Amino acid sequence: MSGLWEIENRTAGAARRARAQREEILANPGFGKYFTDSMVTADWTADKGWHDGQLIPYGPLSLDPATNFMHYGQAIFEGLKAYRHEDDSIKTFRPFENARRFGRSARRLAMSEVPEELFVASIEALVEQDQDWVPGGRERSLYLRPFLISTEIGLGVRPADSYKYLLIASPAGAYFAGGISPVSVWISDDYARAAPGGTGEAKCAGNYAGSLLAQAEAAAHGCDQVVWLDAIARQKIEEMGGMNLYFVYGSGDSARVMTPKLTGTLLPGITRESLLTVAQDLGIRVDEGEITVAELKVGCESGEITEVFACGTAAVITPVGHVKSRLNGSFEVNGGTTGEITLALRNALLDIQSGEVPDRHNWMHPLVD
Repeated sequence: MSGLWEIENRTAGAARRARAQREEILANPGFGKYFTDSMVTADWTADKGWHDGQLIPYGPLSLDPATNFMHYGQAIFEGLKAYRHEDDSIKTFRPFENARRFGRSARRLAMSEVPEELFVASIEALVEQDQDWVPGGRERSLYLRPFLISTEIGLGVRPADSYKYLLIASPAGAYFAGGISPVSVWISDDYARAAPGGTGEAKCAGNYAGSLLAQAEAAAHGCDQVVWLDAIARQKIEEMGGMNLYFVYGSGDSARVMTPKLTGTLLPGITRESLLTVAQDLGIRVDEGEITVAELKVGCESGEITEVFACGTAAVITPVGHVKSRLNGSFEVNGGTTGEITLALRNALLDIQSGEVPDRHNWMHPLVD
């Protein structure tokens, strides 16, 4: 295990699921439904700092009803994946970027920051222990969920004086089991995800709780996802659900991709940032800018905007085929089909993550040789 942190392995003698049961789960794992045999925990207190890093059997937590995070929301998380390559090695994608974003989220919520070396060492320890849970195949992976909660007991409204870091893992099947399918989106005119000075840049639990009503509204209108607008003018498009958005202008050699610029209200996605580089590798021009709902509708109807897609860890890239809005009506993107640029970018990033092409940017971090 690399890094400055050594995590004590306390799984000796622990019950592990039988191979037949594990293989049955891996045959159809879904997403976030099953969890591996182990987890990592570590604690922070004001007097000791970070201490007691442990690799232990996966199991329930025992929490006092007055535990701080359940009342005041000091809870953040990350999401990344481990991939089994053809040579049976296991690697993960840009974990130090997740560690840095985890630190930024902690700072925004006045939480103790997890050292980057502890964050990455925890992933190394868990995946080495539970490596049999990492499925093979281009579209399959082990999803890793690091999270941090405040654990002080008491009802004072202030930053807690103790925190617990945890890491759990869940095998993930192909996101699009039947082939890539464009989604329909509902543009939320009534709710805002984040405002300037708020927690939009942080990957915190409260942001997702605040999105659920708008997501339910999207479902009520027959849409798969909600699209968020800026909180002030309610015109500029920011992101989709828990994913960043990209817009494709033109096609072929003249194609250009644009993603909304980071303003402090958008989550700085690691897939988003990586695609800016991958697009340039493919000779596609890139831009970070702004786009309004009206401009999107006119662009799609005129053919100036040829494709729209969302990106994130879970699905990598998700094409958008249909857009609905209370104020701007309904319209299609690219005839409701998946575009060539969308597919090219998705395949190029998957090629890197699955080890099918050389890792020219040194993005893949080895976990098991």
